Amino acid sequence: MERIPILKMGDFLLVTIQVDMHDRLAMTLQDDLTERISRTGAHGVLIDISSLEIVDSFIGRMLANIAGMARVLDAATVVVGMQPAVAITLVELGLELPGVRTALDVDKGMRVLRHALGRPTPQEADAGAEG
Repeated sequence: MERIPILKMGDFLLVTIQVDMHDRLAMTLQDDLTERISRTGAHGVLIDISSLEIVDSFIGRMLANIAGMARVLDAATVVVGMQPAVAITLVELGLELPGVRTALDVDKGMRVLRHALGRPTPQEADAGAEG
């Protein structure tokens, strides 16, 4: 069975979707991710969708569901790398992604996660150590 890798980075989980998402794969990702959040106690999930060129309503709802389940498990969710066509499609479908923060790339997404959790970025931590 095809699976999307979930990498642990500190207390964050990183998911990079590098394949075309289909319904079964999206459901498997949802199950795998909620299980990993629960097992690892992760406080943040970063989902990189930069390789997705199209998203249908089911995939959009799955992203919202993943964020909702993560929130219940005490983890913030940030989706990064959304292509303009994907954003347009989500808006045209009338899909909202409640509880999902977005960022342009992984670096900015990690900053958003740290900020959401009240944690300093490495640059802020270095500045605080100097002061």
